[in-house]
Amino acid sequence: MEKVILVDTNDKPIGLMEKLEAHKKALLHRAVSVFLFNSEGKMLIQRRALSKYHSPGLWTNTACTHPRENESVSKAGIRRLNEEMGIEYHNLTKIFDFIYKEKLDNELTEYEFDHVFVGESDIKPNFNTKEVCEYNYVGLEDLKADVIAHPEKYTVWFRKIYLKVMDYYAKNR
Repeated sequence: MEKVILVDTNDKPIGLMEKLEAHKKALLHRAVSVFLFNSEGKMLIQRRALSKYHSPGLWTNTACTHPRENESVSKAGIRRLNEEMGIEYHNLTKIFDFIYKEKLDNELTEYEFDHVFVGESDIKPNFNTKEVCEYNYVGLEDLKADVIAHPEKYTVWFRKIYLKVMDYYAKNR
C-alpha cells in the first residue's frame, strides 16, 4: 500500500497513512507538482489515464506525486517525472508551496500541502500508459484560453496554480 506523509499547515510531518484512506478522510498530506516547459516556451501537460482512481482522463501538469517516507520533495518530483512521463530530468526549481482542499469524484477529497517545481527540457516523453493516456505541448495563451473555456477538462489542482506557474516562467525564462 502506498502511503502519504500527513503534515500540519507548516508542512511538519505528523504521521503516515495509506493514500486512499487519507483522501477519504480529507487529511492534509504532502504533495509535489512538476511543470516542464520546452525551449519554445510551451508547457508539457498530460491527460491522466482513464484507470486512475480520481480525476481520470483530466488534463493536468507534467507530473504530480506524493513523496515517500524520508524522500525529499525535489527527489519525489524527479522520480515521478520519470515514472509518469519517462523523462530523466534533474534540474527542477522549486517556485512556491500552497495548500488546497477540494472535493473530488468518488467521494474523495484532495487536501494537500503542494510543493510546486518547474523546469525546461526538450526530452521527448515516453509516458507510462498506466498513468498517462496522452500528452501535449501547449502555448501559454492557448492553454489559458482553453482552461477558461473548458475548466472541467482540467484537474482541480492544475486550475488553482497554472496561472501562477505561467507567470513565474514568463518572468524567469
